[in-house]
Amino acid sequence: MKIIAHRGGPLIAEQPLPENSLAAIQRALDMGIKSIEIDVIAANGKLWISHDRRLGRTISGKGVIADLPAEYLEQQTLANGESIPQLPKILEMIKNKAELNIEIKGQETIQPVIECLQSWVVEQQLDWGQFNVSSFDHQQLYQSMKLLPQLRRGVLIEGIPIDYAGICRSLQAFSLNSHLGFFTKALLSDAKKHGVENWVYTVNYLDDAQWLKGLGADAIFTDKPDLMLGLQ
Repeated sequence: MKIIAHRGGPLIAEQPLPENSLAAIQRALDMGIKSIEIDVIAANGKLWISHDRRLGRTISGKGVIADLPAEYLEQQTLANGESIPQLPKILEMIKNKAELNIEIKGQETIQPVIECLQSWVVEQQLDWGQFNVSSFDHQQLYQSMKLLPQLRRGVLIEGIPIDYAGICRSLQAFSLNSHLGFFTKALLSDAKKHGVENWVYTVNYLDDAQWLKGLGADAIFTDKPDLMLGLQ
C-alpha cells in the first residue's frame, strides 16, 4: 500500500509544520517519503500552492486567491514565515526523488499545470509516471485527458456514486481517490473491476490504515506518513 504525504505531511513526528509548505515537503523527502501530495490554484499567471480558495486560515491576508493581484499574494506568508510556494519551486525540490500528486483546486488551473509539467519533464528528462493530477472538478480532469493523455488522472469523490467507480471509465483514470468515511468493499471492488487503483484520503490513524491495507486499498493520503511507513 502506497503512503502519500498529504499536503506535504504537516504532522510528521507530531511536530506540525504548515501544510503545503516547502519545509513540510523537504522534511518528508529527508525522511525518505516517496509520494507527496499538494494543492494548486492558478491566479495571475502563477501556480500557487494552497488548499483553500481564500487566504486567512493557513496563509496570511484576506480575499479569494484567484481574485487577488500577484503582488499582494507574494507578500503573504505561512505560519513559519515562508512565502506562498509556487509549483515550479516544488518541482525543483522534488526533482526525481518522489512521486508528485497535484490536486487541482482552482478553476482554469489544469492547462497551466500541464504547461508547467511539460516544460519540466522535457528539461529534466523525467518519466510522466512520476506525476498524477487529481480533482473533484471532473471537467478539468476531462480537459487533462484531452490535452495530455499520458498524465495519470485521479478522480476525487466524497461519497458513494450511484455507479461506484463508473466515472473512471469516461476519464480513463488511473485511480479513484475516495473519502475514508465512505470507503466500502463494494466501492473498492468496482474500482478493481474498472482497472483503476483505489486511493483513500485522509488517513491519520494507524488502525484505519491497517484496516484499509487488509481490504486491499492501493494507497492512502496521510498527514502522518512517518506513522504509516511500516504498512507499505
